[in-house]
Amino acid sequence: MNEENFKAKAARISSDDAKKVIDSAQLIFGKILGSDILKDLISDVTALVEMIRDVVTGKYTAAPWATISAAVFALLYLLSPFDLIPDIIPVLGLTDDAAVIALCLRLTRNDLDKYRVWKLEQVADKDTKTVNAESKSS
Repeated sequence: MNEENFKAKAARISSDDAKKVIDSAQLIFGKILGSDILKDLISDVTALVEMIRDVVTGKYTAAPWATISAAVFALLYLLSPFDLIPDIIPVLGLTDDAAVIALCLRLTRNDLDKYRVWKLEQVADKDTKTVNAESKSS
């Protein structure tokens, strides 16, 4: 799949599709972890799923819809049994999935990195509030 085709398909993604990805997160992680070809992508795929979840729930608002729709399309493609090369074909069956995820990551990298920084800031803020609350109760 080339970039133009990928973007055209991603442009048709809806918020309902994003919810499907969130609901299918465990299936996505299982497919990634169950494949030698895909398992190196687990950190990025996890971040994509979390970013989609945080956008859908309104916690994170900085990601453009083009980024979210690209991530949703790539992850739904990963789940689809009807992709370019059927997954039942050993080794080759997952190479198109890996290529689609890699293209998604290339297109969304800047926004995904911004999301990761935001996520770390949220954890740091939460930790600071916990420490402050504990010190006040002492």
